[in-house]
Amino acid sequence: MILGLVNAPQARRLRLGVLLSWPMLSLLGLGGIPFILLLRISVAPHDPNGMWMPGVTLHAYGALAEPELLGALFDSVEMAVIVGAISVGLGFPLTYLITRMRRRLQVVWLVFLLATLSLSDVLIAFSWQVMLSKRIGLSNIFVALGLMSAPESLTPSSGAVIACLVYLVLPFTVLTLFPVLSRLNYDLIEAARTLGASPWRAFASVVVPLTKGPAMIAFVMAMVLTVGTYVPPLVLGRPQHWPMAVLIGSTALAGHDLPGASAMSMLLLAATVLLAIGAAQAARTRLRKS
Repeated sequence: MILGLVNAPQARRLRLGVLLSWPMLSLLGLGGIPFILLLRISVAPHDPNGMWMPGVTLHAYGALAEPELLGALFDSVEMAVIVGAISVGLGFPLTYLITRMRRRLQVVWLVFLLATLSLSDVLIAFSWQVMLSKRIGLSNIFVALGLMSAPESLTPSSGAVIACLVYLVLPFTVLTLFPVLSRLNYDLIEAARTLGASPWRAFASVVVPLTKGPAMIAFVMAMVLTVGTYVPPLVLGRPQHWPMAVLIGSTALAGHDLPGASAMSMLLLAATVLLAIGAAQAARTRLRKS
């Protein structure tokens, strides 16, 4: 009946607006409602015999100033920055090499990367734990190569956590950079080679400056995917270096303190947003200077 009161162009625009509003409403529902519930629980009084009690209090937020929580937050941010930098550092040349391959090999590589995304992070974390173990892990290969004197377990360690997270994030980095690098005008690289630039010099002086924006997007995405990770640090890391996500899970499941875990989640969410905004602002400033 409403569509009958307007002309045909207005009716088409109205129908299009209604169709396009559903994805937005779905995103608001899937993101907004959990956020509101998380915020409400974070200001609720803690009930030792249950989940939370009615009322409003900021006691859970006052506990966020504890050195242990601040240290875990710093470890989370530091780990996210390191993993993001390594992922872009490895993913950028890998994506560049894939785009220079024949089309059939590109498809094989992309299918392989997409297949790795189907694996659970739990399965990957425990696979890395086995691969880095003392009995059948990589240390036996290092001993055979003369790099180690005796096999030993490489976990728990921060290096094992970072290596596992880079493995998890690297496919997203490559898939983010692939569309940009595949559309790159390689005549510019050939022109640089003609003028006497080495392959590495041509890559660093032509390809990298033209793709700074997408590289920063991949870096931010890698950080966001890493800062809230739970399973790899729990399986491969040391308790004294557990990030905020592991402490949140421990507080909610072992400590039965949902208001405290919700307040910690709000802190981690705020840190993630600030980290992404800061990285984007730094990238925008660098692009303006260049």
